[in-house]
Amino acid sequence: MPNLQEKPFTRRSLILPIYLPAFLLSLGGGILIPTLPLYAESFGLSLSLIGLVLAMQGAGILITDVPAGILLERIGRKSSMLIGAAVVALSTLGVGLAHTFFELILSQLIAGIGGALWSIARYTYLTDIVPIPERGRSLALFGGISRIGTFLGPTIGGYLGKYYGLRSPFFLCAAIMGLNFFICLFFIVDTKRPAGIDRQQLNLKRFVALLKTHYRALLTAGSGQICVQTLRAGRRIIIPLYASKVIGLDVQAVGVIFSISSFVDMSLFPVAGFIMDRFGRRYATIPCFFIFATGMGMVSFTGSYATLLIAVIVMGFGNGLGSGTMMTLGADLAPREGTGEFLGVWRLIGDSGHTMGPLIVGGIADVGGLAFSAVALSGIGYTAVAIFLWLVPETLRKHKP
Repeated sequence: MPNLQEKPFTRRSLILPIYLPAFLLSLGGGILIPTLPLYAESFGLSLSLIGLVLAMQGAGILITDVPAGILLERIGRKSSMLIGAAVVALSTLGVGLAHTFFELILSQLIAGIGGALWSIARYTYLTDIVPIPERGRSLALFGGISRIGTFLGPTIGGYLGKYYGLRSPFFLCAAIMGLNFFICLFFIVDTKRPAGIDRQQLNLKRFVALLKTHYRALLTAGSGQICVQTLRAGRRIIIPLYASKVIGLDVQAVGVIFSISSFVDMSLFPVAGFIMDRFGRRYATIPCFFIFATGMGMVSFTGSYATLLIAVIVMGFGNGLGSGTMMTLGADLAPREGTGEFLGVWRLIGDSGHTMGPLIVGGIADVGGLAFSAVALSGIGYTAVAIFLWLVPETLRKHKP
């Protein structure tokens, strides 16, 4: 296989293999933001069960992260991406065709399994080929392009959900993921495994040794990432439900709110990348999640379209400053040997937060209401700020000459 690391690196070389698929994936995900919670509600479910439906995809990702990290070292980055894309496309179609609660959660679980393999392979591919001095800007651009898709998606999803039924967005999302399969098939060129790594060494013993060597970083930075992903995932369930149940907005209005917030979010990725590569990762991470948590706390004081929009814009501003921060931090911490396995664990840690977000929102909302759920998520966000401020050292300076 050709070694992409031997070629001069330019961010332009990532447009077709990485950035275009990232845009399409986020567009598909954005289409489902305003519709998935309301689609689950149409099955006659409680808030806790709606949270469970949303969490099942995260659960599928969670149980697959580490096996996916090990598998991609065996079968390669490209094969892993292709399998993941195919599984996500078919399972998303299954969500749209579901008629029972069991079919719904099973399809969501399988979508998470495919998503884990797709995401970790893509993340490892980026870590393989992007030089450290370019990493912050390249991954911030990756995050920014993903946010462009998220900006466009909710309005499309809201329109489809209102005029063509809540199932229709899932069919479009499945088609988009099918397109991603063919883009990867034709434009991804597999990277070589780093020199000195023997295929026979890719076993459980080596994986355990990797954990022992890097447990401290995984424990501290990983704890912060759990809080971050809990906050991010919680936003995707609490905003549609709060807008619908508390304020009385329809699915199209929810889509517009998310798209406006996403516009603010996506506008800031060049700033995030510049800050990370020029000043350090912490200078983007800490302000980002402080602002995000503040915006989440504001939700509990809103009672109209306008006030909810302001709170969601604040969250978009904060999240935009953090574009690519968790990916960059994980890539900085990843060892040269066993990159896939390490990033599999890193994703496992973050995805555990992604899974917990909907469960926390649904569980607390059934007991104390959606406003109290927003306050709880805000507190989790401030906890992330404290962890990154006091427990996680700057990773950029480790790589300075």
